[in-house]
Amino acid sequence: MDCFTPEQRSKNMRAIKSTATKAELTLAKALWNLGYRYRKNNKTVFGKPDLTFKKHKIAIFVDSEFFHGKDWETRKKPGTNPEYWIKKINRNIQRDIEVNAYLESHKWKILRFWSKDIQKNLDNCILEIQNAINERQIKNINPHS
Repeated sequence: MDCFTPEQRSKNMRAIKSTATKAELTLAKALWNLGYRYRKNNKTVFGKPDLTFKKHKIAIFVDSEFFHGKDWETRKKPGTNPEYWIKKINRNIQRDIEVNAYLESHKWKILRFWSKDIQKNLDNCILEIQNAINERQIKNINPHS
């Protein structure tokens, strides 16, 4: 059972942001401080990734564990309004798959990070992004390799 009244729960859920989340800002600021320049929530790229390096065709998504269904098959399902949440989260998972497929078919490199991974392992996330950028730079120099 929910420990909040419906009004309190509604207020809490309305306060959750879809862009400029704490994890997203943490990652973006760390990249910026390292000298990387990117676009945030670029509407010209399918799926509107959180960060894009268009020159290298790299799309970065920062996904929240709840809304994007981390461990969805084994995770306990929401107790309050389960019909709504199960449908919504299943659709989010499906949309993530569709976005990945579209971008990959257009030769984009997709990096998806869970928000908790950014909080706990920021350096590893940065390293993965740097490796992707370096890999793409090498391919741009030697397009036949």
